[in-house]
Amino acid sequence: MDIKSFKGALAQIAEERGISPEKVIETIEAAIATAYKKDYGQKGQKIKAKFNPISGDVKFWQIKLVVDDSMLYTDQEIEEMKARKEMPKEDYRDGEEAPKKYVFNPEKHIMLEDAKKDKSLSADRQAKIKAGEEIEIPLISKQDYGRIAAQTAKQVILQKIREAEKETISSEYRSKEGEIVSGIVQRVEGHTVFVDIGKTLGILNRDEQIPGEFYRPSQRLKLYILKVEDTPKGSVVMLSRAYPKLISKLFELEVPEIAAGTVVIKSIAREPGFRTKIAVVSNEQGVDPIGACVGQRGTRIMAVINELGGEKIDVIAFDEKPEKFIANALSPAKIVNVKVEDKNTAIVFVPEDQLSLAIGKDGRNVRLAAQLTGWKIDIKTSEKPAEETEGEAEKETEEKKEDKGAKRTLTPSDSEGKKPKKRTKKVKAEKTEDESPVKETEEIEEEK
Repeated sequence: MDIKSFKGALAQIAEERGISPEKVIETIEAAIATAYKKDYGQKGQKIKAKFNPISGDVKFWQIKLVVDDSMLYTDQEIEEMKARKEMPKEDYRDGEEAPKKYVFNPEKHIMLEDAKKDKSLSADRQAKIKAGEEIEIPLISKQDYGRIAAQTAKQVILQKIREAEKETISSEYRSKEGEIVSGIVQRVEGHTVFVDIGKTLGILNRDEQIPGEFYRPSQRLKLYILKVEDTPKGSVVMLSRAYPKLISKLFELEVPEIAAGTVVIKSIAREPGFRTKIAVVSNEQGVDPIGACVGQRGTRIMAVINELGGEKIDVIAFDEKPEKFIANALSPAKIVNVKVEDKNTAIVFVPEDQLSLAIGKDGRNVRLAAQLTGWKIDIKTSEKPAEETEGEAEKETEEKKEDKGAKRTLTPSDSEGKKPKKRTKKVKAEKTEDESPVKETEEIEEEK
């Protein structure tokens, strides 16, 4: 055997299939053990092979289970089981629970007394051996194998490599759950889209597609890895284009501040294909969270919108105060007042001309605002427009400030040496017969 060429072939298989060289060697050992049993072994034997990739030598062992009388069925128990048409389980696979008792088979089992006398084992091993353990009995190595044994070994190698490849892919994509991946649409079967995401095909079901979005072969998409499901045919990677966290992952790619943690997305409300609202907040003073998400001339947010096929995205400033947060969430509508009530309910007052804008088409704006904030929102109209109400509020605030500044407490020292003040009482004007008002003024002087 040309060891150098053999090593090169092993490395090539490991690289192409994405599996470790040790796993490839394990596969070859299993194939050689199967070929040995096919030509030189007996039915029921369990053969183990050890391949040395440096020298090319192969060693073989027969595996036997050490048993005692308590682990074996008696003749009477076997007859009773046959009468009940029950057959004892002779073998079990890895991961299955081992049977409590066995039917003795000299190719599979060895009695504890015989195992302690086996000369192939060291004296120390013979002294420590116990029932229930497995021992390895060396076998004579063989180099020549028939055509059937070689064909069987080839099939075992192909099968084991496929299984190892599936396990590697499954473990790799399980670690990527919750991330986005770039893929190319390979084919569309009915409402199911199969996407090439690298080492395997991902499945995009109808429920996880964006409504109104059409998919064609060779189209490149960004998708969210939902989960990896185990099926009888192997592991399947489930993808999504409608999951809300796809938005946050796309913003992480486009906005460095979000990726660095300077700007945080607090919550997301999404109706795929129509509209999305995200609430953002800055962890550093001086950083505008909305400006960072929008980008210069809207370049950052437009990149996300284009990836989603034109879906509208509203970036909302998060606020700890529910009233302010709810008012922001209902943008672009102008809000007059927000009244917070019990049971997580809020009543929002808007001008009559802003009512339809606050509710949105098909109620989408208020529905998304409720999902974003976590509050049940009830919208009512206000008699005054928002600008007038805001102006009155500012006026009232100014008047209160003036009244507060005008108040002054007089002390005895202040009143001394000063003339008493006059208090003027105004009387309502009354109309005379000729409709001309007459004003009467009465001055009352107060003496100290």
